[in-house]
Amino acid sequence: MDYGLLVIGIVLLLVSYLVAVKKQTWLLAGFNEKMIKNKSLLGTVTGGVFFLPFGLLAVINSFIDYPYEGTVLIIAMLVFLTITYVFINRRLLD
Repeated sequence: MDYGLLVIGIVLLLVSYLVAVKKQTWLLAGFNEKMIKNKSLLGTVTGGVFFLPFGLLAVINSFIDYPYEGTVLIIAMLVFLTITYVFINRRLLD
């Protein structure tokens, strides 16, 4: 059991809750607030499409040991990040 990965997963799940449910978009760095028209949808997309699945994956991977675990996490993070990026650029930046 990897306790460090478990803590990271729990923190990601907490951030997911704060961003998606409580709409705390100030936790998101690196976006121009003036360009985003619907901050509520931004919170839902980033919290629900990026932070939630990645947090769950980190928690599950903290209990399971298998080869290339780090590579799987990096690829999953890049896939979630790409999906989130494409959705934000197509739907939220009008």
